[in-house]
Amino acid sequence: MATSVEHIGASSSAGATARGVLAGAGAGALWGLVFLAPELAAGFGPLQLSIGRYLCYGAASVALIAPRLRAVLAALKRREWLSLAWLALTGNIVYYIFLAAAVQSGGAALTSLVMGFLPVLVTVIGSRDHGAVPLTRLLPSLLLCVAGGVCIGWQALAAPSSAATADRLLGLGYAVCALASWTTFAVANVRCLFRTRLSVHEWNLLTGLLTGGLAMLLVPISVFMDDWSRPAAEWLVLAGTSTGVALLASILGNALWNRASRLLPLTLVGQMILFETLFALLYAFAWEGRLPTALEVGAFGLITAGVVSCLSAHRRPSPV
Repeated sequence: MATSVEHIGASSSAGATARGVLAGAGAGALWGLVFLAPELAAGFGPLQLSIGRYLCYGAASVALIAPRLRAVLAALKRREWLSLAWLALTGNIVYYIFLAAAVQSGGAALTSLVMGFLPVLVTVIGSRDHGAVPLTRLLPSLLLCVAGGVCIGWQALAAPSSAATADRLLGLGYAVCALASWTTFAVANVRCLFRTRLSVHEWNLLTGLLTGGLAMLLVPISVFMDDWSRPAAEWLVLAGTSTGVALLASILGNALWNRASRLLPLTLVGQMILFETLFALLYAFAWEGRLPTALEVGAFGLITAGVVSCLSAHRRPSPV
């Protein structure tokens, strides 16, 4: 009987891991779209792009959570409000401003490269958790991820570009800031999801509600800093881009990510962010109308091998 129970527990754990990996891959596929948004609405600055996306995210969140808003608010404590505000700021507002600035200054490929190191950081931080897979067992996966990132970086930096060297360096700096912001969010979000009694869907919508409120505070700053005298056609492009990214990446993508964060340990959650890098590059190739180079194909292979290696490190031996 004990063996049967252990076998059932192992099967359940394997099923949860599979569902978590699928949710993480789906989130990455949707999040990869955010790298195209600054290209689609290239005439607008990072602040305007962030305001557009997160006002739409906030409005959609309010509409979806309205039927349960009173019950959800009654269950929230002060600590959870502060956590939601912190996550909305670091993982949405600050992150996307730096990401949009990085794409517009250094290009989508260079930005994807820097963000590709996010799984390494999150995995190293997660390895310090109690009961986590030791870092020594994760080392092959991390080395494969770094090798894949180096391939992408070599290609991105060596490829001919119309951007000036100073702009590319500035884009690199913005991308590093985006990396730091999203690493903070990824780790804090996992911690909060394990503490709260709310569902992952409710947590995502509350994050969107607060993000929309923060985006409204950015409007006066953007009016002072950016050019708002534009033709109606350009505003329609921004509205369409913002709505699409808000619904696909923020509502659906974040919901899938929160689901993965509850099903997987932090050391494995970090690896799931690699899917965002892969899909962002695939979308960039489609946007640029070209096939990947040999280095980029090699990077895909290395990153995929890194994820598989990480899954193997987390697999528990089957009971005899």
